Amino acid sequence: MDLKYDSNGLIPAIIQDWQNWDVLMLAYMNEEALNKTIETGYTHFWSRSRNKLWNKGETSGNEQAVKEISYDCDNDTLLVKVEQKGVACHTGSRTCFFSKLYSESPLNPPFKSPPLSPPSEGGEKGEVKGGMGGFIIDNVYEVIQDRKRNMREGSYVSSLFKSGKDKILKKIAEEASEVVIGSKNDKKEEIIWEIADLWFHSLILLGYHDILPQDIYNELQKRFGKSGIR
Repeated sequence: MDLKYDSNGLIPAIIQDWQNWDVLMLAYMNEEALNKTIETGYTHFWSRSRNKLWNKGETSGNEQAVKEISYDCDNDTLLVKVEQKGVACHTGSRTCFFSKLYSESPLNPPFKSPPLSPPSEGGEKGEVKGGMGGFIIDNVYEVIQDRKRNMREGSYVSSLFKSGKDKILKKIAEEASEVVIGSKNDKKEEIIWEIADLWFHSLILLGYHDILPQDIYNELQKRFGKSGIR
């Protein structure tokens, strides 16, 4: 591996969420920071303003567990896929790229998540295409996991985790019955509202068992395009 560092001995590192492919931040590494990242499994960078090595999350707790490191065709840029704990941006936003400079539509259409797996040229049968749904679900799940790790007074999600699995299961049963009632009433808005509640509480249950939304996406992808009854 012959990486090309700039005149200051730095190489840009694009940090990407390994689950939903969100671009979280851009930082710089020198050889020491890269070696430390590989050695510890957590991102380390070189601060150009402070002129020192720093570990992401060392003060905020918003650590980045490294899943994969790649480099581009010119050997002068790194792509680091991570599991982000909490938020990536010092402003409190999940990603540093929350300010829009240009959009193809003045209505600012929602961001789209990528497919569950990169399609081959021309696509292939059985491909599940992503959309805003995956983006929202993954971000809601991350908040839920944060409330589980860092219990907050007054947080509804934290209160459910404190109450235990039976309370979470009871809420899911209640929301499921309300979906049924909404459908019986033939009220579209009511159905949408209640299914959103059901999905939300199902995500809490996934968080309780430390099951990722990606695990559900993968299971659906296995089933997609298959016919018949088991």
